[in-house]
Amino acid sequence: MMIRQERVDEYSAVYDLIYQAFLSAEHRDGTEQDLAAALRHSREFVPQLSLVAQCGNTIVGHCLFTKATVGHHTVLALAPLAVLPEYQRRGVGTALVREGHRIAREMGFPCVIVLGSQVYYPRLGYVPAGRYGIQAPFDVPPENFMVCSLQDRMPFMEGIIQYAPEFGITAAE
Repeated sequence: MMIRQERVDEYSAVYDLIYQAFLSAEHRDGTEQDLAAALRHSREFVPQLSLVAQCGNTIVGHCLFTKATVGHHTVLALAPLAVLPEYQRRGVGTALVREGHRIAREMGFPCVIVLGSQVYYPRLGYVPAGRYGIQAPFDVPPENFMVCSLQDRMPFMEGIIQYAPEFGITAAE
């Protein structure tokens, strides 16, 4: 398996992959593939952090990290992470996230924030974001809103995360 940056000519295949990956997901809204497509046109898009996993000639997984802010800190948000159903539970998602973390660390980002499984993401170093003062802009169980430090020391970032506008999320007033 090879992990590499997604290419423009693969957007359609990745769109279909994300759709297929989320068909049987427990928590989904059915628009994950549309979110990825919109984020590619966002000012917060980081092309180096739109990654695919390839087995042979087949793209089997994709992950996307986009810029977000917490207070005056620029951080990353991980969404979506998608793996074709027949390749799930084989380490593809883990490999994608770890490679994304490596690249993001080299780029100087302090951390990655994710809304996801409290069983899966802690295995990759994620902890509840509230420990660092980071809050979600919506109601979510604290164990599902997590952060992973990419640097030796995670700064305290008290505040509500502001996602790229394409997420369609604004902080509650």
